[in-house]
Amino acid sequence: MSLFLSMAAFALASSISPGPVNIVALSAGAQFGLRAAMRHVSGATIGFTVLLLLIGLGLSELLGRWPWLTDSIRLAGVAFLLYMAYRLASDDGRLNTNKPTLEPTMLYGAMMQWLNPKAWLASVAGMGLFAAAGDAPSVWRFAAIYFVICYASLACWAYAGTFLHHYLSEAARMRLFNRLMAALLVGCSVYLLLT
Repeated sequence: MSLFLSMAAFALASSISPGPVNIVALSAGAQFGLRAAMRHVSGATIGFTVLLLLIGLGLSELLGRWPWLTDSIRLAGVAFLLYMAYRLASDDGRLNTNKPTLEPTMLYGAMMQWLNPKAWLASVAGMGLFAAAGDAPSVWRFAAIYFVICYASLACWAYAGTFLHHYLSEAARMRLFNRLMAALLVGCSVYLLLT
């Protein structure tokens, strides 16, 4: 298998597998439609790619010197996921109310990646596999491949969410969906704390 195919396979396996960012993309697609969910997808993809580039260009060395920084990032990420789970679980499920809704934003998607321990692990592992020497062309090549695959993977989750929209037109169904998504986020948080 060529190096490019190996990079693409790694990017696909880590991008398409369930995780907090994917769950939020699914939920955003279900609640707000594909166009709004794509703001989250775009922000998350850009945020991850910037993180990947920084790891590849030397941030991993800093994290190796200060392991407490890695633990701090993981704890902040878990706290953020729990906050999102709380927001989903406490939502009343009504779609057509006069209350302001918090549609996904690019900034929120990018911030989510920076607080996502799965993104940090994928960045460190991927750069360790494909650009361990810190060779700038390899780092940029891997980041470009990852960008395309990450964007497509997250877009698939958002698109899948749009198919749930018509099932979620009733407040009770939306509440159940939101609570299921919240439970998945809590499950991700627990997993990240134990690893």
